Amino acid sequence: MERNDFGFLAIDKPAGLTSHDCVNRLRKIYGIKRIGHGGTLDPAVTGVLPFAIGKATKLLSFLPNSKKYEGTINLGIRTSTDDLEGEVISKQSWPKLNKQTISEHLNNFQGLIQQSPPRFSSVHIKGERAYKKARRGENFKLPSREIIIHQLQFSHWDQSTGKLKIKVHCSSGTYIRALARDIGERIGCGGTLAELRRTEALGFNINKAISLPEFNKSNAFLKPTLTNPIKALNHLASVELTINEISSWSKGQAIIIKANRIKTIATSENKLVNLPSKYILVVSNNRNLLGIGILHLDPVMIQPKIVFNAVG
Repeated sequence: MERNDFGFLAIDKPAGLTSHDCVNRLRKIYGIKRIGHGGTLDPAVTGVLPFAIGKATKLLSFLPNSKKYEGTINLGIRTSTDDLEGEVISKQSWPKLNKQTISEHLNNFQGLIQQSPPRFSSVHIKGERAYKKARRGENFKLPSREIIIHQLQFSHWDQSTGKLKIKVHCSSGTYIRALARDIGERIGCGGTLAELRRTEALGFNINKAISLPEFNKSNAFLKPTLTNPIKALNHLASVELTINEISSWSKGQAIIIKANRIKTIATSENKLVNLPSKYILVVSNNRNLLGIGILHLDPVMIQPKIVFNAVG
């Protein structure tokens, strides 16, 4: 694998393609199988879809996990899938709403809440995806899960059409379809997701996302530039190892260091108690990524979690 084929790529996923369709396209472009994505998007959904190329697939779980969306809820409609792709279960009129009333309803979904995923979802039930059971018409109940809605606000309300446009900043694992369904139930008329676009995911913003490249033999040598993993993981603290320490690190040995060698904007006066994560970036003196370590504080020690032996 080339050293350049090690990093992240943010795609503005078009409607009509699955996330795996995009993976297959990129595998052809880069000529490697080791490509993963962060956060599946339904075929009808557009927006930011981050990809890890090569060994960067090991780093996906260390990226920031919050996401942002802009969507439209159709009030007065209930469907089997909680979006317009499914079968319509019922239709009814929606109440007269104003800005204050809408905000009051949305405030009930702020913070740490419980959410039941859609029946047509990829959640596992006894080793099988929920959507497969739903397609067979089986009767089952999905357990609720804790999610965090950091911010939920509406950007436009059309009383005549029942369309409510919202902006959501949420934790990983949040189903916006389920949120649309629950908001509709809270208002009392039902609701379904009509349109959705993800504007941020795993630290990648829509403004920096590129269109999914086309692939043909004439442009097979053209590969989109990848984001350096160190830049993508700059929310973590970091430490630079010496030559001797790199030798120990590559053997999976823990490294004892002085606290003042830890680089992070989250610390002051060498106090490490307020670090946002127990994980730390480990780099060489020429800023190549050597891996991810677990930071211990007493004594200050870096225990290997992921080790990249090759140093460019």
